[in-house]
Amino acid sequence: MAGDDDEYVYDKATGEWRPASEMKAAAAAAGVVRDASGNVLADGDSVVLIKDLKVKGAGQTLKQGTVIRSIRLTDTPDEIDCRHDSIKGLVLRTEFVRKR
Repeated sequence: MAGDDDEYVYDKATGEWRPASEMKAAAAAAGVVRDASGNVLADGDSVVLIKDLKVKGAGQTLKQGTVIRSIRLTDTPDEIDCRHDSIKGLVLRTEFVRKR
């Protein structure tokens, strides 16, 4: 619970004024990238697709169970940067992968 002397910060996502201490804690937690199962991901991990994904611009579909090696984390906690044999510069959402 926030104290009476706590600073407040406007949260654009919710449209509410929130205690600054609460916003700092949320920002620290946002630095952790998790896969669809809740496992923590790190640079260099291998992941498996949990769903068939149509790749925009490449005209192909990556099938469920495809292994993607050597991922790189991005500034966005919901996305990872990776390579596939036939697709370079591939960005995947973490909701569609599971750590291997």
